[in-house]
Amino acid sequence: MTISRQLQSLKDSLKTSDRLPVVFLGHGSPMNAIEDNAYSRSWAELGRSLPRPQAILVVSAHWMTRGSTLVNVTRRPETIHDFYGFPQELFEERYPAPGAPDVAAEVVSILASHHAEGDETWGLDHGAWSVLKFLYPEADVPVFQLSIDMQADLPEHVAIGRALAELRNRGVLILGSGNVVHNLRAMRFGGTPHDWAEEFDTLFADRLGAGDVATLADRGKLGTLLRMAHPSLDHYLPALTVAGAADDRDQLLFMNDAIDLSSVSMRSFIYY
Repeated sequence: MTISRQLQSLKDSLKTSDRLPVVFLGHGSPMNAIEDNAYSRSWAELGRSLPRPQAILVVSAHWMTRGSTLVNVTRRPETIHDFYGFPQELFEERYPAPGAPDVAAEVVSILASHHAEGDETWGLDHGAWSVLKFLYPEADVPVFQLSIDMQADLPEHVAIGRALAELRNRGVLILGSGNVVHNLRAMRFGGTPHDWAEEFDTLFADRLGAGDVATLADRGKLGTLLRMAHPSLDHYLPALTVAGAADDRDQLLFMNDAIDLSSVSMRSFIYY
């Protein structure tokens, strides 16, 4: 089945449900935000299939904290250009969506056991706006971000997703943005995918499809393959949070199952 047909099936299923999906997008290079390519086109197509939420909660690989889970509660989150060495056009990008301070404050309470605190210093980093500009190009849906606590072990990020799952019934779209494989040290422009990158990407898809999130949150079982795929876990953790927000009522749809730059998986998935 083509992606277009799969997304039409997604759209048809969502028409009969008030429960919002949860989405993880492999965002890859910041250049995807200004290029017309297979990834950006797929995000735009996905956006046309998704319902209009009351608010969007983004868990991005690019907001890392240590010892706490921060929730941005500002009314007007600024567009953050958290990269360097790219064309000026990319730095001129803006995503002027309003914040969702009331919902964000409630998320602080929901995640109290995960050391959650309100924050007014962050905005929307490129892990958020580079994909949101295609999903909701009018920037008219309230958006706020949740940080990833780099001190928390993998199962805690799954548990955060479980705690957030109740928001799906209340008009909040949970969106994770990172990459299933992300090793920038091993990038090769125009190169073929590394064997270990394909192996981890396939393992991830297999275990996720089997509902075996426990293995995906077990460092011991993933072993050296996890360390090769993720020298730092920042791009992996949002995928675990999204997986945690799903349950056995959901169907799973994969998108963009490709390895870019030899060592960056663009695999995306939606639970609905």
